[in-house]
Amino acid sequence: MTRRGRGKNSMEALVVVPTLNERENLEKLIPAILAVDNGLDVLVVDDNSSDGTGTVADQFALETGRVHVLHRPMRMGLGSAYVDGFKYAVKSTNARYVMEMDSDFSHDPKYIPDFLQAIREADLVVGSRYLKGISIVNWPLNRLIISKIGNWYARSITGLHLTDMTAGFKCFRREVLEKLDLDGIHSNGYSFQIEMTYNVWKKGFRVKEVPIIFVDRAVGESKITYGIVWEAIWRVWALRFKNMFGGK
Repeated sequence: MTRRGRGKNSMEALVVVPTLNERENLEKLIPAILAVDNGLDVLVVDDNSSDGTGTVADQFALETGRVHVLHRPMRMGLGSAYVDGFKYAVKSTNARYVMEMDSDFSHDPKYIPDFLQAIREADLVVGSRYLKGISIVNWPLNRLIISKIGNWYARSITGLHLTDMTAGFKCFRREVLEKLDLDGIHSNGYSFQIEMTYNVWKKGFRVKEVPIIFVDRAVGESKITYGIVWEAIWRVWALRFKNMFGGK
């Protein structure tokens, strides 16, 4: 079921937020996003959360008129949640820009104006945790090391020289999403972020980074698994070979 917000009127940007058992975070996150700018709407893509996250999102949709909700039948993965959200943005709204961000406050809504400013001279803006040194709070050392090595690995293989290849706080121009083959995106975790940015870059669009401070979640559990990490390891090679042999 889809519950719509105010529809196509007066929307500058749609912020896509995938959720899976994030009720406590979402209750605070949605008001924080909406307070940033009256031109922002939120799309919650919920994977049948058992804690009532979808119900919370529906209530915000009724109360504000600026929240949209996609209810999915089961846990289907972060990448497919964003793809469904991007398709909704293009088909059901007239948002000029489409943002993606985590639901756990690791991405602070206070940075949204920085994205909207930067997108005026870019086609995709990426919120980087590494543009100005290391801007991460509350991560254990082993996770930081894995992230740094993973980013170096992805840059080396793809040739895309961004400081944060696996960043999940982004802003796209609508036209970019309209020209991408969203049905051809099959990655989920870290590799989804790499694949999307890589495809935008290979299409000749302008990619720009802005600095953010990333704060690890305080509430709820991380959805990262070893399978997600392994997918990222081999997916970058798939992107490289696809480019070498003329895939689109």
